[in-house]
This record gives sequence, C-alpha cells and structure tokens, in this order.
Amino acid sequence: MTNTPNPTGLPSRDSGSPTATDPAPTGPTAMDAAAVQPPADEVLDAGTYDRLREPRSENRLPLGDGVWHQISPRYVTVQLISTGAVLVLAVAAALVVWFVTGMPWPLIPGGVVAIICLWTLAILPRQARAYGYQLRTDDLVFRRGILWQRMVAVPYGRMQLVDITHGPLDRGFGIAQLKLVTAAATTGVTIPGLRQDAAERLRDTLIAVAETRRTGL
Repeated sequence: MTNTPNPTGLPSRDSGSPTATDPAPTGPTAMDAAAVQPPADEVLDAGTYDRLREPRSENRLPLGDGVWHQISPRYVTVQLISTGAVLVLAVAAALVVWFVTGMPWPLIPGGVVAIICLWTLAILPRQARAYGYQLRTDDLVFRRGILWQRMVAVPYGRMQLVDITHGPLDRGFGIAQLKLVTAAATTGVTIPGLRQDAAERLRDTLIAVAETRRTGL
C-alpha cells in the first residue's frame, strides 16, 4: 500500500488512521496517542485556549476529526474594554440628557443599550472559547457560536483574498483578525483574536496553498 504525498504540508484527515491490513502496533515501535493526530503548531497554538467549547445539547454540530486551533484570550480583554466603554458612554449620555432636560425618556434607549452591553459582557468569555478553525487537506473549516452555531468549510482553491486587520486596541494587545474572501459572500470567514504572528503565519500558509490549488485546476 503506497501513501499519496501531501504537497500542502497541511494535516490530512486520513493521516495516521489504521486500515484492515495494518498490523496492530506493539512493543517499543508503537505510536503513542499524540501521533494519531497531527502535532500542535507552535505558532498557531501558542497563547491560545486549550479546549474548544461546545454546546451541551446532543444535537450540536460535531467537531469531527483533526486538530482545532483556537484564538487568544487577549480577544476577550479587548472586547471587554471596547464593550465596557460603549456601556459607560451610553449610560453617561442618558444621565446627562436627563439632568439637562429634566425628562426621563433618555433613560429608555440608554437602558436598552446597557442591557445589550451587559449581556454581551456576560457571554463573551464562553463565546470566545467557541471560536475555532481547522486546516484540512482541501479546505479550512471555521466554527463559532454556542446558542447559534455556525460551521463553514472554505476550499483553498476558492480563496480570492486573505486580509489581516487590527485596530488600536488590537495592536496594543498584539492580536489581529484574519478575513478570508471568496467568490460567494456566504462562505466568507473572519477569524478574530489571532496573535499577530499566528495571523501572519496563517495568511502565508493559506496563500501558498491556494496558489497551488488554483494552479492545479
């Protein structure tokens, strides 16, 4: 039985899977459990969460096989600061208008914004742990969400643009977001909370693989 080479250098979904003709591993030459799955990437997995959070329901979308990479906890810090700033500004503006005009109606929109911000702050840590992406042989799979799950596979050959963006807060905490643009808008993916070196590494890898796949079309 011959093995087909993998020119992309990405982990194969079938790599390490035993077949009916393979002998059972015994003795000192046996592969350990880490060899069954592709090894963790030192750049993509450095400083990230160690476990992907899933919904408790039995009807959740399955993760499947392979290695899932996650985002940096710094993403939560950045979102807490930005959402907290919006909360403070909304409440302060409502109170100022109330004191100046003497009418309580500004408290209604201010209260709505405050409730939304507080809900966002409450679910943010759990939501951040639900972000994950997987590099397979033919595509990149991205998942997110606890209450509303989304899982999308982006074929490497369909990628048209790989874009890295980061705002002032992102730069201050050393993170960025990577956006994959395809011909179909519904399959576009934005991966937030990547460390800057991980985003650059992922961008270069995806561009190289996408060029290889388009050349083979």
